Amino acid sequence: MGSEGRSWSGTAVSGGGRAEEKPAMAVVAPAPEDVPVSDASVDIALPLPEMTPHIIGICKDLVRGWSSLDSSRFSIETVSGGITNLLLKVSVEDGTGNKPAVTVRLYGPNTDLVIDRKRELQAIPYLSAAGFGAQLLGTFENGMVQSFIYARTLTPSDMKEPRIAAEIAKELHRFHQVDIPGSKKPQLWDDIFKFLKKASVLEFEDNEKQKRYETISFREIRDEVKELKDLLDLLHAPVVFAHNDLLSGNLMLNDLEEKLYFIDFEYGSYSYRGYDIANHFNEYAGYDCDYNLYPDKNSQYHFFRNYLQPDRPSEVQVRDLDTLYVETNTYRLASHIYWALWALIQAKVSPIDFDYLGYFFLRYKEYKKQRESCFSLAQLHKARTLN
Repeated sequence: MGSEGRSWSGTAVSGGGRAEEKPAMAVVAPAPEDVPVSDASVDIALPLPEMTPHIIGICKDLVRGWSSLDSSRFSIETVSGGITNLLLKVSVEDGTGNKPAVTVRLYGPNTDLVIDRKRELQAIPYLSAAGFGAQLLGTFENGMVQSFIYARTLTPSDMKEPRIAAEIAKELHRFHQVDIPGSKKPQLWDDIFKFLKKASVLEFEDNEKQKRYETISFREIRDEVKELKDLLDLLHAPVVFAHNDLLSGNLMLNDLEEKLYFIDFEYGSYSYRGYDIANHFNEYAGYDCDYNLYPDKNSQYHFFRNYLQPDRPSEVQVRDLDTLYVETNTYRLASHIYWALWALIQAKVSPIDFDYLGYFFLRYKEYKKQRESCFSLAQLHKARTLN
């Protein structure tokens, strides 16, 4: 599989090419404390024509200045669709020749099993205030309305381009500085153990799926997770508010303004900087999950220099580069475990026609393939620091 199958391309122009120009009049976002809330909901299974009146009603209710607009002025198109969201672009003819737009994001079915919506909604206003993602315009029972980002979605190959990689690193440094009120406890291991508990008690109606599922040793996985956690705890990696899903579909670029956007913070939480970077590097594998595309050491150090000192990348000390290299390439394993267990849950609850069981085996196989070298790297680094 790859990022295309897992996450939804964000609030923006879909596909490649240059971003369209912004309209002269933009939608005004409310202050975080004034974001309106509606108890309306929309059946995500409805065809778009049947869904349209409900979407228009929600936009009239939540978007400032739209309540009195006639429904005939609205146009709705699908931006993207997948597992955790359905994204719709809603535009209006405002009577002045402009056509301002917003994005309506509908949550996918059963996504509460893998996504903490309360955590996401808590973080969005602070991330938005820091200049990340789309602005929150309003929420409703099973979704939210956000500002529309005029940009294109990156491709996996874009992320590897040195200039873009440097910009991603600099933005990630800035992202990791955002302070989200509340507990700063890292959520990675809590989430992994929660996924493990849910994934280990599944039953499938399909006999072939059940047979494949029964070949999985959850005792082995539990032991692997505990051993990996013990090893990573020894690295004392800095804790930051992490994106945790920085794949190409969640990165957008406005070519006209040369502005990079991070979007979709559904999996965001306090976590470890090395995990966030490693998870991003794993996404270099692209839609075909070719992990041979994982960046080499030189490419990683280029990223690290721009992450550690965005204003003076050439001045980063080798010691700091080496430390982050060990962090990242050990947390690489945690990323594989996380998404492998995530895939098992999706195999049970997702309506998408995709071999999620196969994706579990793919990610767990890659974990096993990289395990020895990653463990050795961390153990050798720890031994050197003690001498």
